[in-house]
Amino acid sequence: MIKLHLLIPSLFWPDAAFTAIYSDLASPSLENLLAKSTETTAAPLEVESWLCNAFNVAKQLDWPVAPITLEIDQQRETDTDGSAAGEINGGKINAEGKYWIRADPIHLHIEHDQILLADSRVFKISTDEADRLTGTLNRHFHENAQHIEFLPLRPERWYLRAPDMIPAQTRVLSEAANKNIRHLLPFGPSEASWRSLFNEIQMLLHEHPVNQAREAQGEVAINATWFWGGGTMPTSIAIPYTHVWSNDLLSESLARISGSAHAALPRDANACFQSNVPGRHLAVLDTLHGKAQYGDAYGWRESLKNLEQNWFEPLLRMLKRNTAAEVVFTTVGGGAKPRTFTVRGGDLRKFWRRQKPLSSYNEQPD
Repeated sequence: MIKLHLLIPSLFWPDAAFTAIYSDLASPSLENLLAKSTETTAAPLEVESWLCNAFNVAKQLDWPVAPITLEIDQQRETDTDGSAAGEINGGKINAEGKYWIRADPIHLHIEHDQILLADSRVFKISTDEADRLTGTLNRHFHENAQHIEFLPLRPERWYLRAPDMIPAQTRVLSEAANKNIRHLLPFGPSEASWRSLFNEIQMLLHEHPVNQAREAQGEVAINATWFWGGGTMPTSIAIPYTHVWSNDLLSESLARISGSAHAALPRDANACFQSNVPGRHLAVLDTLHGKAQYGDAYGWRESLKNLEQNWFEPLLRMLKRNTAAEVVFTTVGGGAKPRTFTVRGGDLRKFWRRQKPLSSYNEQPD
């Protein structure tokens, strides 16, 4: 039988004081599943950290997201144009044994006395724009005899090789999204050089023709890059799941590199069970997370309604019919402790575990 583990970042609204967000938000199946479940908590982790931990990827200075996703982004690029993807100085990239770090394009804006970060979930960037911006950066550093090179394998995902720089510790992009970056910049013994590079890139992008054109069209400027997820390719990645369902690059990358089966996230839970592949399955339901991070209350509510109809209702039926052996919900993000709720078919008969409003599960991050 199938045991399904759902990773649902921001299942609960991050501001516990905003209880009005749950008003008239019908979620009886989710509330029933949570009421019958057993809850456990763990130390605070962001989505990327949780995924790496789940696949037994050891943390280096950072969680090594960059070399892991680089592998799959190269494959996608090859599949798209048929060329040898990921070329730097004329050769195909081999991530093994080399330090790579993500340097994703972002928009910084000042609000009151804070510098807030917006990532590519709230703006669009074309391949041409990414190529022109990184081309300018690469020419600048080459002309200054600095071994710093950007590789925009995807418009929204840039990779950086800087072999002469000592790695620093960074925060994952999801931790910084819509936050004041003042205390989230690279840190550690080599922080000065990375913060200097961060500032230099801002100056190079500030008056770039691409950004001038974007602003003239009412779009936000790509005025910085965010360093995160640095490291070398892990020597081993565990196989905790027989099948992974997701539209998220990191979970797909971990699945494919480890040898787990992977498929795009289906519209509803029924498809996971129609696969007839027994074992432990992971489904990454990430539609709530960005909306919670950027304060989109309406979008979060609508996404939760969709999950109730397409995932929670079918899963409750499957547990009642003994089609599913076990359903596990894990929610992470926002600096809160990961909370895991485990429910099995027999738990549904525990009548003394009474259903509670969804708002009662909310809590403030530590």
